[in-house]
Amino acid sequence: MAELSAGQTQQMLRQVIPIEGGNVLSAMAGVMAPAIGFGAKIISVFPGNSKVGRQSHQGVVILFDAGSGEPVCLLHAGEITRLRTASASAVATDVLANSNASRLAVLGYGEQGQAHVEAISHVRALDSVRIWGRSRDEAANVAKQLSQRLHLLVEPALTVRDAVKDADIVCTTTAAADPILRGDWIAEGTHLNLVGSSVGSFAEVDGGLVARARLFADHREGVLRQGGEYLRAKAAGLVGEQHVLGEIGDVLNGTIKGRTASNEITAYKSLGHIVQDIASARYVHTVIEAEGGGANAVF
Repeated sequence: MAELSAGQTQQMLRQVIPIEGGNVLSAMAGVMAPAIGFGAKIISVFPGNSKVGRQSHQGVVILFDAGSGEPVCLLHAGEITRLRTASASAVATDVLANSNASRLAVLGYGEQGQAHVEAISHVRALDSVRIWGRSRDEAANVAKQLSQRLHLLVEPALTVRDAVKDADIVCTTTAAADPILRGDWIAEGTHLNLVGSSVGSFAEVDGGLVARARLFADHREGVLRQGGEYLRAKAAGLVGEQHVLGEIGDVLNGTIKGRTASNEITAYKSLGHIVQDIASARYVHTVIEAEGGGANAVF
């Protein structure tokens, strides 16, 4: 992400094609430094898959060798997306959340919600986690599983408002088409990771919260053109393009300040970009080679 913001990568804007039933087909491609290579991802997003125990993201990430142009690694896009999305939110949290942040709220108990609890626990010492979802029983089941697996206090919340009350960090990972989180429910000093809405017509939080927040993107162009929360707030006249202050890579590079006061609300808008996928694929391929898996591997 630092290389993306420094102009050291090339990537196409994420392409999204709607499919009947609220599903989408998405394609991304990009080029990184020769040592990493270039690659592409083609992926379908079927939110209803979670109801039958199947990942909502299905597809492939393919990595090419920068020297020969050969495809050298093919990976399951759903698993790469699950891990890299939550990891990127953890990076954003690490540079934007207050250093003493310890109370996490996660909206959505699906694969991304669960991955975000685990990822955020690596960058902040969490005292408590609240998780909310549309099914109280499923939220309770997920909270119990996470508590046992991560050795954290994870509790289900009855409402969104209950979940975010007094939270230091909030992650929205739902499939909501319209806002479920209001700005006046969020306390000063909170950091938010806005993850679930991946198309311009969907938004998980209201325009008032966008306007209150110091807003950063994973990829600024992507958020300006496809970030649902930002686009709704702009259409309502609450913000302009300059409200998207920059990218997390800019903060990592020190070219833009992240949090400037402990009482600020900060927000990271995640849409995902191919640089994250290529870097992840390169890492996996390096491990495969080191373990004697051969130059070409399919997983």
